[in-house]
Amino acid sequence: MIDWERLNELISEVGEESFAEVAEVFLEEVAEVIDRLKANPAPESLESELHFLKGSALNLGFKTLGKLCHDGEQHAASGDYGAISLAPLFDAYDKSCVEFTDKMHPQLMALG
Repeated sequence: MIDWERLNELISEVGEESFAEVAEVFLEEVAEVIDRLKANPAPESLESELHFLKGSALNLGFKTLGKLCHDGEQHAASGDYGAISLAPLFDAYDKSCVEFTDKMHPQLMALG
């Protein structure tokens, strides 16, 4: 679910203290988009929403979520909305958050 190597790169890039803030902002912004998609997956905004999610997910190492967003974004770009299933994306998001929190929570608590 998570590319821990990418996550460690990000921690090295921004520093351990800044990482906690980066992670918090990521989780808040992504949760907002996920909530919008759950409430109203409007076809006209689906491509841009999935593009945002993809970039955010890959930046933080959420590789499974990033892949699903990429696939959905490609379908949306071609107007093939019927090929987009958001349920697996929501599931990957939930599982990635649990995995991330379980592993990173002690580190983040130590920083804050």
